[in-house]
Amino acid sequence: MSLIYLDNGATSFPKPEEVYQFMDYFYRHFGVNPGRSGYDLCLEAGQLVDETRKLLNDFFGGPDPNRLCFGYNSTDALNLAIFGLLQPGDHAITTTLEHNSVLRPLYHLSLAGVEVDYVPFDSQGFVDPDDIKKKLKTNTKLVAVNHASNVIGTIQPVREIGHLCQEKGVTFLIDASQSAGKIPINMKDMNIDVVAFTGHKSLLGPTGIGGLCVGPEANIRITRAGGTGVRSAQRTHLEEYPWRLEYGTGNLLGLAGLNAGLKWVLAQGLDNIHEHEMKLTGKLVEGLKNIEGVTLYCQDHLDRHIGVISFNVKGLEAQDTGIMLDVDYNIACRTGLHCAPLVHEQLGTDKIKGSVRFGVGPFNTEDEIKTTLQAVREIAALKR
Repeated sequence: MSLIYLDNGATSFPKPEEVYQFMDYFYRHFGVNPGRSGYDLCLEAGQLVDETRKLLNDFFGGPDPNRLCFGYNSTDALNLAIFGLLQPGDHAITTTLEHNSVLRPLYHLSLAGVEVDYVPFDSQGFVDPDDIKKKLKTNTKLVAVNHASNVIGTIQPVREIGHLCQEKGVTFLIDASQSAGKIPINMKDMNIDVVAFTGHKSLLGPTGIGGLCVGPEANIRITRAGGTGVRSAQRTHLEEYPWRLEYGTGNLLGLAGLNAGLKWVLAQGLDNIHEHEMKLTGKLVEGLKNIEGVTLYCQDHLDRHIGVISFNVKGLEAQDTGIMLDVDYNIACRTGLHCAPLVHEQLGTDKIKGSVRFGVGPFNTEDEIKTTLQAVREIAALKR
């Protein structure tokens, strides 16, 4: 029985063949430390970094390739941004849709004197921009929003939220972990100041690579320091971007994979990828709705959604459903709280240890969806 992989919300798998091939080729031939010396291999490695920086900056509609700063994933990037934007006495606004990569930094800062408000989502899974507007204060310094939920797949109205922030001079940060590579992001058009992204999900790169795209109005303080390969005699960390937010030797192999993954996404076209994934997601949702004993969350319609859905089977904890899907049907999915506890608290699923999550990717097929629906149907029948 071949694997049906529906855990693309955690990481995309498989990657395009071009990603594997380019990573192997580049690391074998140019796997040295970029930006540290002037010999040819080092320059070639540096060119890859520069090219990837420019590609991603253009992809996000960023202001300047130099303000595209690489890190190790979106959690690393979000920590850099949040700790660099807030200090005691400041006020921040976020939502109950957030991943722990936003919630935990804000919680730690709240212990140090930062005030944080959490805006809930509605019954369909969307945050109302007016609810954020009502929370704005004179000392509000940051609004942080999960662009697309990693639990229920809803796409938030970031353009409208960004407009409110722009009017009030508040920095607007989006967590694009789930959206980058699935739906368009344009910082200028959407009034976004900072985009945090990861490479291993829908950008189809490997794990261990991500970063920030920083707009001209965002003032992220330096909270780390180290080697940059530039002006080594200077005692303090460099103020200029990208070195301002980059420290030590970067993940060159990860950058090679991200470069190839992004080029694959661009060649396929975001609209085509999203259309394919949502077609399969629609079949999955409609099929699950027709299975007695299955409860779906915020899936009444699929407008403004990505291919991430959550459900439970009556009488079963999510983990049990996931184990049966894995062991009996060779279907890989995610169960539990998905590192987003406030979503589950609002849905009430925290009391039943979370939900089962399916994440559709570009390489899933209609036959896989049919097989998955039959598997859930058989599992649900066991509890009737």
